[in-house]
Amino acid sequence: MWYNTFTLKKRKNNVTDPPPIGRTFGYCRVSTRQQSERGHSLEDQRIRIGGYCQANGLPQVTEFYVDAATSGSTGLQRRQAGKRLLAEATAGDHICVTKGDRLFRSAKNALEIAEVLRERGVELHLMDMGGPVLNSSVSRLVFGILMMVANMEAERIGERTAAVKEHRRELGFYVGGPVPAGYVKTDDGRISKDAKWDANLKLMKEMAREGQSSRVIAAEMTSLRNMPMSHVTVLSILANER
Repeated sequence: MWYNTFTLKKRKNNVTDPPPIGRTFGYCRVSTRQQSERGHSLEDQRIRIGGYCQANGLPQVTEFYVDAATSGSTGLQRRQAGKRLLAEATAGDHICVTKGDRLFRSAKNALEIAEVLRERGVELHLMDMGGPVLNSSVSRLVFGILMMVANMEAERIGERTAAVKEHRRELGFYVGGPVPAGYVKTDDGRISKDAKWDANLKLMKEMAREGQSSRVIAAEMTSLRNMPMSHVTVLSILANER
């Protein structure tokens, strides 16, 4: 009787509690340029993450961490929601993202964050790479290679975009940013010289010779000549005309 009681107690003491069920966090990000583009919207990302969790037996998403109108060039640790996500995730938790470029700034940044999450015991799910990417040495190797390829492709796209914009700028098209003083944007998307520019430039020079300050000249152009500009722009224009 004594032996049986001891054995039962010993067996009872050896029983370990089951590991805690981790939480699931979704991370979504859009840049200003991508907000209205198909496949990048916040709502689309939420729906896809929810569907992925349901299909793969993960707990329902505890919370979505959303960085709206945030550039991908900003590191996750510096984003408002990304910073909170890294602080909240603990061992057993899952982080789900539709695409790696939603989360990471570069291939190097991806490997750094992946290592932090792995050491903490957090599983990272990248849907565009098939799911979990940290649960084995092979998946981590494939993840690293794919992120470097994705980073190279993103850089190539950026280079091609910059080249196209430069070519259109040389042809006289408006490609973004402030329109130079003395020019206007036409209906066909080009930049052309303002018909009033020569007369206004002549007046600016005359006012400067009379000793009028750049602020007075800027006010004249803005309020009376319907050509808004700052006093800094006035100084720059007059300096270039010397």
